[in-house]
Order: sequence, then structure tokens, then C-alpha cells
Amino acid sequence: MIEGPYILAGALTGFIVGLTGVGGGAIMMPILLLFFSTPPVTAIAMDLWFAAITKMVGASLHHAAGNVDWEVVKRLWRGSLPAALLIVIMMTLGLQISQLAWLTHVIGVMVFIAGVGMFIAPQLIKITRHYGDQPNLFSSVQSPLTTVSGGVIGICVALTSVGAGALGSVALVCLYPLRLTTRRLVATDITHAIPVAVIAGLGYLLAGTVDGHILFNLLLGSIPSVVVGASLANRFSPRRVQVVLSIVLVLTGMKILLE
Repeated sequence: MIEGPYILAGALTGFIVGLTGVGGGAIMMPILLLFFSTPPVTAIAMDLWFAAITKMVGASLHHAAGNVDWEVVKRLWRGSLPAALLIVIMMTLGLQISQLAWLTHVIGVMVFIAGVGMFIAPQLIKITRHYGDQPNLFSSVQSPLTTVSGGVIGICVALTSVGAGALGSVALVCLYPLRLTTRRLVATDITHAIPVAVIAGLGYLLAGTVDGHILFNLLLGSIPSVVVGASLANRFSPRRVQVVLSIVLVLTGMKILLE
């Protein structure tokens, strides 16, 4: 059955994902929780698969344009994939995510942090760019710090579905202020998120918490719109969108925490 509200939510989120690399969890999760009153564990499950499939489309377009920094992606994967897999293994061994009473509050905190991180990204770039004068010192810690950041992101994504885009982009801004342009950062962030979401999503799929009907409607809206967003990402800087989005995320995170 076709349901317009879910299609519209998917279209909005897909467009933002394609344009900025952020939104799969940070936007869709609050929409599912606040507007559709979806139980947290179901929202996480659907959001993971929604993000994975939507970002596959966006990543293919960015890859075709040559914007993906695969070396950075691999560094992130070294931390994020094992971390996400660990959570999945814990779920198969009996970890009941749905019984974690603090889950909604954790999601609220993650959304709030994502919004703040996006807002202060330019300041973070200014702070970290002075490391460019010490390339040998900075390059020696870039790889291990990227892997550690990936591990943190993997855990956050597996538990809340939030983090791969929003927190990942902030981490990349701090670690690669000179190497990654806005377009390459968006492309690299999106590409990294896909297998992390798939691995984490498998745990929820096996637990039977994925609502295929709702997911189908979300994807009906997101797949066309992520193509539009990704095509526009090469034409102008998405910073203005990020500023508006960061404000919305901060307010949304606060609302979730106060529920």
C-alpha cells in the first residue's frame, strides 16, 4: 500500500543525504520517532536499511564523479565494521536492544551532538588546518585516529542508527581539513556508511524488527531524490543547507530528550 507521508519523509531525507552526506539517521530517526510514533527499536531497524539502500544510490553517483577517497574510507572501515559486527553478535547472543530503557535518550543525545558538530564544522576546519604546517606529525596519527573514529561511529550506528553521516562528517573535517574538499568529504562519508548500516541492519533483520511496508514507502521517496541531491552536490556548496539542518537537529535532539 502506498502511503504519502512516508514517501514524503523519504524524499526529504534522500535529497539531504545526496546533497550533504548527512541525514540517513540524523533526519529519518527523529521523523520516525516524533511524527510517526514508531517504537525506537523498529525505527532503528528501518532507518539502517533505509540509509544503506539510499546511500548506495548516492555513492554510485559520487564514485562515478571521482569524489570518493577510498584510502580514507578503508581507514574508517577498519574500525567501524568490526565494531558494528560486535554489536550484531551481541544481539544474536541475546542482547535485547528493545529493552534498553535509555535508548530514546541516547538517540536524542546523538542527534543533538550531530547538529552541534555540523554547525561548528567551519571552526573545526580552522583549528585543524594549522596541522598542515606539520605534515609529518599530523600524517603519523591520521590513520590510527581515523580507525578509532570509525570504531566509535560503528558502535553508535549499530545501537542508534545515528552517526555514520553526521558524526562521520565531523570526524573527517577534523582529521582531513586539507585533503578533503566539501564534495570529496560528502562522497567519502556516504560510501563509508553503506556496509556499516548493512552489517548493523542484519542484526535487526534477524530479530524481526524491520517493517518492510514502511521501508518500501520510504525508499519510494528517497531513491529518486537522492539522485537529485547528489547531482546538485557538484554544483554548489551545501553549507547553507548544513546550517539550517544543524539548527533543526539541535532542536529535534532537545525535543527527543524532553519527551
